[in-house]
Amino acid sequence: MKAKRRNEAPEETRASIRELKARLSHYLRLAKAGKTVEITEWGTPIGRILPSSGRIEERVQSLAHSGLLAWNGRKLRSRSPVAKLRTRKTVAQLLIEGRQ
Repeated sequence: MKAKRRNEAPEETRASIRELKARLSHYLRLAKAGKTVEITEWGTPIGRILPSSGRIEERVQSLAHSGLLAWNGRKLRSRSPVAKLRTRKTVAQLLIEGRQ
């Protein structure tokens, strides 16, 4: 059931669970090539295989396109630390001590 949606970018391909299981290598090659594979169950989307490589801007756009991220596109301002330590130990060292 490989078909492209009308309103989606051409880089997205749909595959049913059955087809995905039968042709997993093919769909992983598509993901390596930068395409998104939408996985469906009885025609209903249940997940996506997203390409992991690429520039950070492309990854952010991919996350925003999939609905996993809401971002206005502006850079974040640097912030001061929320808490200061009264010791020379790092937070990681304090956590390790607390676990022992």
